[in-house]
Amino acid sequence: MRRTAHLVPVLTVIAGGTLLSATVAHGATTGTASGNGNGNGSTAGGAAAVAAPHPVEKEAADTGAEQRAVRRYWTAAKMESAQPLDALAPKKDGVRLTATAMAAQAAADPVSVPATTPDGDTVTAAAGPATAARASTGAAWTRGGAVAKTTGRVFFTYQGRNSSCSASAVTSENESTVITAGHCVKMGGSFHGNWVFVPGYANGERPYGTWVATTLYTTPQWNNNEDINHDVASAVVAPLNGRSLTDVVGGQGVSFNQPRRQQMHSFGYPAGSPYDGSKLVYCSGRTFDDFLMSRDIGLNCTMTGGSSGGPWFLSFDEGTGLGALNSVNSFKYGFAAGWMFGPYFGTDAQAVYDAAQRTDTP
Repeated sequence: MRRTAHLVPVLTVIAGGTLLSATVAHGATTGTASGNGNGNGSTAGGAAAVAAPHPVEKEAADTGAEQRAVRRYWTAAKMESAQPLDALAPKKDGVRLTATAMAAQAAADPVSVPATTPDGDTVTAAAGPATAARASTGAAWTRGGAVAKTTGRVFFTYQGRNSSCSASAVTSENESTVITAGHCVKMGGSFHGNWVFVPGYANGERPYGTWVATTLYTTPQWNNNEDINHDVASAVVAPLNGRSLTDVVGGQGVSFNQPRRQQMHSFGYPAGSPYDGSKLVYCSGRTFDDFLMSRDIGLNCTMTGGSSGGPWFLSFDEGTGLGALNSVNSFKYGFAAGWMFGPYFGTDAQAVYDAAQRTDTP
């Protein structure tokens, strides 16, 4: 099968004191691909994107027989019993980062890709009258909208155990791209197996089906060193019943190289106590810079393990459920359960997105 981009190293992260989740893959690893530029989005100012290392690519279930086997594997009972990964801490020396070091991450021009409806129409995130943002540090999302379809649980096997994460369907050229956290596709030196995405998961129901990954991508930094600053990954999923993913649920917009401090909404399926992974949960508020051991951005949020990989949105409209994905749930410090951190979406994250969205599906 033709593959058009590399997968960058994945980062393992935690939330609520435990890893939010990781994804699984199996098959041969390929090693070349390029992934700069944004495909169907626009680059502000018209300047070329800053070069980023090639993402790391891992083939998963890329044949029909493998995909059927993975779907059969994930019974309702296995999904219900899937557990978050063990908690991991950032692999840093505890050196406080300066404002100059953080500013260096935003050297490239901003890039924004619009959201798409199941019909394929592009949508501006906040097209209608602005909805009043309600502060949340971990409440159930009950307002429906596009986010209730595009966000889902990720299930995979890791070292012989069934585990879960969260992810989001996004606008893409192949209409089959999902964005999640690096540790949700690879951890401890190995890619996860039996990787599936279940959009709109609710109380054990799979209203939009079970989508099997054919290819997984992550940043080289996560792949090689599990660098928490680059805990980003993407997955390409196979068509289901002759239809592509975003043809069924739509796709959220994506943004890169944006200002670090913004109003954001975070979503995920936390499965660690006091949550059980059965429902979509959200947090909202203004982001802040991590001043301890990473270059990530933070948000007040009580979500726990299993929420890893869930999307952070800029310009989120609570009425339509549309926004621009600009980070993912990644980790928490054990001593600060009320803070959630996510990687800054710069050129490396963009390369992972581009590699996936340009990859052919079987």
